[in-house]
Amino acid sequence: MKKSGLFVLAAVLLFAFRTVTELPIGAPIPKADSKLKDVSGRELSLQEARGSNGLLVMFSCNTCPFVVKNQKRTQEIGSYAQGRKVGVILVNSNEAQRGDDDSYDAMKAYAKEQGYKWSYVVDQNSEIADAFGATRTPECFLFDKDGKLVYHGAIDDNPANAEAVGRKHLQIAIDELTQGKDIAVKTSRSVGCGIKRVQ
Repeated sequence: MKKSGLFVLAAVLLFAFRTVTELPIGAPIPKADSKLKDVSGRELSLQEARGSNGLLVMFSCNTCPFVVKNQKRTQEIGSYAQGRKVGVILVNSNEAQRGDDDSYDAMKAYAKEQGYKWSYVVDQNSEIADAFGATRTPECFLFDKDGKLVYHGAIDDNPANAEAVGRKHLQIAIDELTQGKDIAVKTSRSVGCGIKRVQ
């Protein structure tokens, strides 16, 4: 009886958590043609969000303290990317909070409050996050003009203190990308809140 109980518990734990596999450098944009609902009400795909020099996909939300605290950096890097013909799209994968602070209406209000000049989309059932292997907010994925992943990680090396940043990983990667150079730092550790998936 005791052994069977342990077996059931192990089975429950096994299926309670999704296996998320990290997207490798060089991989193509996952689910590039899947339609996602933007806060404007229109639907678009990651493919359609691409600029002539590539695409920046940032997993974000309305609630994570790291996202809220770093809105200025999000605004700066988003504008920086767009200015270099890299498309920008923010993805909210917090499916477990759709009835609360990460609802579609809350997303619309937050995007308006922040003055987003790029798409902010709903990731239903965290399918895009699962395909990317994304686990945090904020977490960034930079793709080149051919749709291949060239950088994955944080905006910079100090999410806790903007005044103490030593290296702007994402900005430098965008510069290297648009200048046709190899990306020197291809990955960095994302620091933030866990994506709230429905288990």
